[in-house]
Amino acid sequence: MTTLAMTLAIAAAAPAAAQMHDMGGMTMPNMTMPAKQAPVKRARRTPAPAGAAPRKPAPSTIPAKVTPARGAASPQAATTMPHMAMPAAADPCPPEHAAMGHCTTAAMASDPVPEPVGTDQDAGDAPPPAPPTTLAAARFYDPAVMAMANRKMRDEHGGMPMNQILFNLAEVQVRSGRDGYRWDGAAWFGGDIHRLVVKSEGEGAFADRIERAEVQAVYSRALDPYWNLQAGIRQDLEADARRSYATIGVEGLAPYWFDVEGALFLSDKGDVLARVEAWYDQRLTQRAILQPRVELNLAAQDMPGSRIGAGLSTAEIGLRLRYEFKRELAPYIGMSWERNYGATARYARADGDDGGGLAFVAGLRAWF
Repeated sequence: MTTLAMTLAIAAAAPAAAQMHDMGGMTMPNMTMPAKQAPVKRARRTPAPAGAAPRKPAPSTIPAKVTPARGAASPQAATTMPHMAMPAAADPCPPEHAAMGHCTTAAMASDPVPEPVGTDQDAGDAPPPAPPTTLAAARFYDPAVMAMANRKMRDEHGGMPMNQILFNLAEVQVRSGRDGYRWDGAAWFGGDIHRLVVKSEGEGAFADRIERAEVQAVYSRALDPYWNLQAGIRQDLEADARRSYATIGVEGLAPYWFDVEGALFLSDKGDVLARVEAWYDQRLTQRAILQPRVELNLAAQDMPGSRIGAGLSTAEIGLRLRYEFKRELAPYIGMSWERNYGATARYARADGDDGGGLAFVAGLRAWF
């Protein structure tokens, strides 16, 4: 009897224990039990013969992926905490580093290399790129307003009127027994193309009258960036022979930076004169400048009233050293040699002049 009662009690308790271990098939929300895996049999290792290459380890058996039923949570979701999301992979080349040239993004590496434009060209003899013909502002402003703005900009950047007064020579000449003075200057007003130029030059002796003086007023027209064509009138101011001339000439900057002036003069009496001047500024330092200078005067006929003979009448060669305290103000010293030729020398001797010679000069070059 006692044995039968114990047997019945064990039989009754067995299903309850099984139910407690299996949870009775009951499913807790968000808790899916993983499938049981079959035990993996490990292969018995056999020692490799001497000299043989080592074997790669055999891959372990990976359980098949279990696809949960609709509505059931996946194993990954079951093991992932909502506050512990995995961080995204960092960008190997952030935009700020790419902008500084530290690295290259994938998009930049895949972009085609742009063709060079404008002045960003390789060295060579290819023709220059064409200048732009369109204005960005023209898309937004009225054409009449753009035309007025362009005209004003051209006037302010190269076309505006300017002026200058320059005394290239203003000096005292000291000769043996006869001291004198000389000047050579010009003033102009206008723009880059059209100018009105007034020139004056002359010389004389102290305690004596002016030997030679003239004034020119000419219209100057630019031929190119270096040369100007000039035409106008000239008036002599000497007391003995006051004559008027029509003049035409050129002035400009010759190759190797020589300043050159040349002019022809036709008087109201039919006389023809010519003059050629050239000088060169040799910069010794930023302030010290040595200027050699040559001037030749010629005549087509004898002019007794003006004491000028036909042919080469006078020649002057000078060498002056100036020091520019300011670009606008530079005192100078130097030497000047002058000589009369032909009938001009005879006229000078008849008037008691020795016909030129060597002189020490000191003066001031200024412009404003």
